[in-house]
Amino acid sequence: MKKIIMFAFALCLGLSAFASGKQWMTNLEEAMKLSEKSGKPILIEFSGSDWCPPCKSLNKNVFSKKEFLAFAKKNLILVLMDFPRYKAQAGKQKKYNNNIARKYKVQYFPTVFLLDSKGKLIVTVKLRGDVKKYIAFLKTKIPAKTTKK
Repeated sequence: MKKIIMFAFALCLGLSAFASGKQWMTNLEEAMKLSEKSGKPILIEFSGSDWCPPCKSLNKNVFSKKEFLAFAKKNLILVLMDFPRYKAQAGKQKKYNNNIARKYKVQYFPTVFLLDSKGKLIVTVKLRGDVKKYIAFLKTKIPAKTTKK
């Protein structure tokens, strides 16, 4: 019973963070539920946000841009699996992120996947740097019925 209550609490926290404008979730199962409900695919990034130069660049040049965030809000469920070295991270989140990285056989950072609502890989996104190219590429990989301008 305690596990059910804790799961429900975590789910509420994740959903409320997403609803309040925080677009990047940290729990893949919660994202899969939202994906199932909304029909939007999941973009999951495995990042070393505070130490990995390519991760920092991807965030600066793509993920933090208004164009990307507007596109993502309409078309994607965003998930961040972060592996920081210098910022504090809860032990449970660290363990969870490691388990998800093992599941998807992540070998380097950043790694970005587009997943369906079941967590099945649609495509590995290997682009870096240009927000317009990133969005254009994603539009070609997202099922047409879910893509919005």
